[in-house]
Amino acid sequence: MSNESSSFYTVFGMRAEAERIAPGLHVVATPIGNLRDISLRALTTLASANAVLAEDTRVSRTLLAHYGITTPLIAYHEHNAAEMRPKIMKRLEAGEALALISDAGTPLVSDPGYKLVEAVLDEGMKVTPVPGPSAVLAALVAAGLPTDRFFFEGFLPPKSSARCERLAVLAAIPSTLVFFESPRRVAAMLADSAEILGDRQATVARELTKMFETVKRGTLSQLAAEFEASGPPKGEIVVLIGPPSAETEVVHDDADLDERIKRHLSRMSVKDATVVTVEETGLPRRQIYARAVALARGDG
Repeated sequence: MSNESSSFYTVFGMRAEAERIAPGLHVVATPIGNLRDISLRALTTLASANAVLAEDTRVSRTLLAHYGITTPLIAYHEHNAAEMRPKIMKRLEAGEALALISDAGTPLVSDPGYKLVEAVLDEGMKVTPVPGPSAVLAALVAAGLPTDRFFFEGFLPPKSSARCERLAVLAAIPSTLVFFESPRRVAAMLADSAEILGDRQATVARELTKMFETVKRGTLSQLAAEFEASGPPKGEIVVLIGPPSAETEVVHDDADLDERIKRHLSRMSVKDATVVTVEETGLPRRQIYARAVALARGDG
């Protein structure tokens, strides 16, 4: 069933009646910090929906209250998703219109919404995107790095060894790399990135759209030293790393080099095999490490 009663929201001090929305799941982008960064279409959808599925109802309640929206909130997050999904599906099958939001930004980016969208589509029901704010795109356009191609990785592994292995896999991607990162790990992540990727140009964006928004630019080593010296920053962090330079060599199929690395891997760790091979060949460490990781994982 659709939402038959009139629904309202308040904007610029005026009360507006929300248009009816079609049954189905509406994926709604919400502000990443500044509450004014929301579209009229998003407000209409949130006000007119039968319920709003929210990652954290406490966070979402602040947004809805700011705009005078009284739509019921339902918690939907990674810890209850498996239990809640069948209940949500029943409501959608009954003809309701439900809005899905995350704590901030566009849903499905580092939250559990993907499985719900997949289930809704598998049942032949409609999923409607309501676009808007995105920390990834906001950081990208302010970074001063190439925007024609970019690769969003999300969060890297928290431990340095696993983080370096993943960075080695990403080393050859000819695009700006975009990461989310914890404030307490950002200095170590930048240092590991400089070691594995080379001292590329990078940007660290913090608290985007909020009062204390900062965007710092420099090389990876410069930024790593700055954040190490200043201590963990506060707030949400987006790290962007420029693509490899045209001169950067990445070996994919040099049979002789592969055989050399494999011999060393048969009797030592990836790290030690990298050190020995660099000494033998004089090739860049990051190039050898990336290839050694691939061969150790069986990707060669």
